[in-house]
Amino acid sequence: MLEKVLQVFKIKELRNKILFVLGILVVFRIAANIPVPGVNVDQLRNFFENNQFFGLLNMFSGGGLRNISVVMLGVGPYITASIIMQLLTMIVPRLEQIYKEEGEAGRQKFNMWTRWATVPLAALQTFAMINLFKSQNIFGALTPLQLGTIIVTATAGTVFLMWLGELITEKNIGNGVSLIIFAGIVAGLPTTISRLFAVWDSSMLFTYLGYLVFAVLVIAAVVFVTEGQRNIPVSYAKRIRGNRVYGGTSTHLPLRVNQAGVIPIIFAMSIMLFPGMISNFFIHASNPTLANFANTVNNIFKNQVFYGSAYFVLVVLFTYFYTAVTFDPKNIAENMQKQGGYVPGIRPGSATAEFLHRVLNRITLAGALFLGLIAVLPFIVQGLTNVQSLTIGGTGLLIVVSVVIEIMKQIESQLIMRDYEGF
Repeated sequence: MLEKVLQVFKIKELRNKILFVLGILVVFRIAANIPVPGVNVDQLRNFFENNQFFGLLNMFSGGGLRNISVVMLGVGPYITASIIMQLLTMIVPRLEQIYKEEGEAGRQKFNMWTRWATVPLAALQTFAMINLFKSQNIFGALTPLQLGTIIVTATAGTVFLMWLGELITEKNIGNGVSLIIFAGIVAGLPTTISRLFAVWDSSMLFTYLGYLVFAVLVIAAVVFVTEGQRNIPVSYAKRIRGNRVYGGTSTHLPLRVNQAGVIPIIFAMSIMLFPGMISNFFIHASNPTLANFANTVNNIFKNQVFYGSAYFVLVVLFTYFYTAVTFDPKNIAENMQKQGGYVPGIRPGSATAEFLHRVLNRITLAGALFLGLIAVLPFIVQGLTNVQSLTIGGTGLLIVVSVVIEIMKQIESQLIMRDYEGF
């Protein structure tokens, strides 16, 4: 492994890409530690220590919310805008046509609209967060100018991170949005470990060791399922053009167990954060009915059983949804037929599309259930062992493992292009 890492840094182009991505992540971490003015630091620390929901929201923001930094929202509004645009493609046929049929130009136009939708979403979320923090005495009285300045700054911070994420993606060293969230999770590990040693209890030594062994097994299972795939055999008929014979070969079409990667986890977490955030915003409303309703919603989402069940269902649904968006069996079958390819025993065209759809649904079910189980696993483990310091959460674990695997694959593909052996 060390030899492969050395080979990576021997290639100047690849080395520069990796150093560029690391530099971008350093810029992000610096921005995540620049707070906006007027924050009561002690009250902020107490608020996050006593609120598990906002701890999850902080992880989703990449660690910027805990400091109420200039990038306090992270890439959350951009992900929310992406979810809205993806859902609209299933409702508005014209959007689906632009995204799927107009090629690269259509996707660029679609991405541009997603970026524009991010700006008002970021402004609205910043306004809601500031009002919530004011109700918790984290912010003092703010003048309209100060409030507007913070909203503009946080919105600009989100746009800035969105731009950094796209710069990372262009270098083909992992997905930029996932890497920013990954950096926020990893940056919190030293604090988590120091907290563990601060509350160390020697009588729970075997519990800690058992938890570590269990965590290693879970990581191995995540890697196993992430790498799992079903190979569909594909044969190509012989074609004669002039004096040359083309085709006549056999290959396979890989269908991954987890075709959607880590995106369903991020989508599900984004949806789960909204009700709690909105209810926290209205919990101190002057209208008693509205305040009671907000308090009821807040208590429902604090219920571990309800939260875990809803989280599990959303992960499963988003896995199917994103797989359907990114992998179209009909288009695959049509392209295969145009190139003279067919699945042995299956007629080309619509029969092949139905076969691929059926197989994809079956293997996606296994991947979706596994993702959902891993997402809610920390709730189960925490209830059984009462260990909180070691866990970074199932969501964090999935993001970290998936991002590392994706980075290794992209680096490996670039090594193979240069005739080096992969990892």
